Amino acid sequence: MSRKKILLGAALFVSVSAYTQANIIVDNKNVDAQQYHADMYECEQLTQQVEHQSSNSLGHDVLSSAAKGAAIGAAGGAISGGSGSNGAKAGAGIGLIGGALKHGAEKRRAEQNFDDQTQSVMRNCMVGRGYTVLN
Repeated sequence: MSRKKILLGAALFVSVSAYTQANIIVDNKNVDAQQYHADMYECEQLTQQVEHQSSNSLGHDVLSSAAKGAAIGAAGGAISGGSGSNGAKAGAGIGLIGGALKHGAEKRRAEQNFDDQTQSVMRNCMVGRGYTVLN
């Protein structure tokens, strides 16, 4: 085997094994190591097609929640016989916090969805190539 092939195989092993260790477990019994690493690399390349959707809604979530909080706070203040402006201020503050929390939750949900889809593509790719994926 030429030096170039050995170096390429080693590079593939390092790049793919770091990815595989965290995501899929493949039964390597009776598997050709070179073909396995080539297949892993190709499947990893396919996972790059999974779209990473980000949640850019922080400003919208915060403003929307602040406005809703202000309206609820003002209504509560007016109902209780107060001026409504203090209730609106308190409601807007609560709304700001709620909007930031909502954005954080959406961001975590989008990241988990991306991870799940990437895992699924990798697993399906390897199963489709005839490997036994254990997880």
